[in-house]
Amino acid sequence: MLFIFYKFGSKNPNMLNKIRIHLADDHQILIDGIRTLLHTNPIFEVVGFSINGTNLYDEVLRNKSDILILDINMPEKDGIEVIKEFAKKGFPCKIIILSSHDDLRIIKEVMKLGSSGYLTKKCAGENIIEAVLAVTNGEEYFCKAVREKIFSTVTKDNPKLIKPELKGNLLLTERELEIIILISLELSGKEISDQLFISVNTVETHRKNIMKKLDAKNSISLVKYAIKHKLIKS
Repeated sequence: MLFIFYKFGSKNPNMLNKIRIHLADDHQILIDGIRTLLHTNPIFEVVGFSINGTNLYDEVLRNKSDILILDINMPEKDGIEVIKEFAKKGFPCKIIILSSHDDLRIIKEVMKLGSSGYLTKKCAGENIIEAVLAVTNGEEYFCKAVREKIFSTVTKDNPKLIKPELKGNLLLTERELEIIILISLELSGKEISDQLFISVNTVETHRKNIMKKLDAKNSISLVKYAIKHKLIKS
């Protein structure tokens, strides 16, 4: 599993700012594969890698990483211990987890500890670049499979839900449709934050973007949209 940390900045203002990335995984072949993939984007620079969790904090500080991609199952010091160390000492960058696991208990724990994103290794090739850019932009990021599993768990057996599988449309993204549904099911911003493992600020940003896109005046307008588009029952 891998983690990404964000921290910007080329010293030369005339040069494109690079996102500096450190990779941490005990499989060299995976490190090489992720590094090759990231190098397809000129804004990324892989500045280091580690095959165990020991001294990882010092290594990230030394090479001024912006993003750390970290495997939870690291030898000597596992990913959970590494995140706890970062949380204790202060995060010098942002974290994205790339893992073989999609256990919601693990996802909840690492996000609560301060990670900014979570990817399964199955979807890394498709989503790793998007994840780095999103986290760099201050967003929490989950690959589609993880996000859908979280949302499905939150809405499971709710009698008002009509469409558990969502597809974005011309106006709204899949995440925004999820937020509309949860607002329509009368969850508060804090409850949505807790259930989706994202910050309250992220929920509020989504809500404001949705209101703007739909030219909605209040939450009642969002409920009407959800009913009209058969997302929930009236």
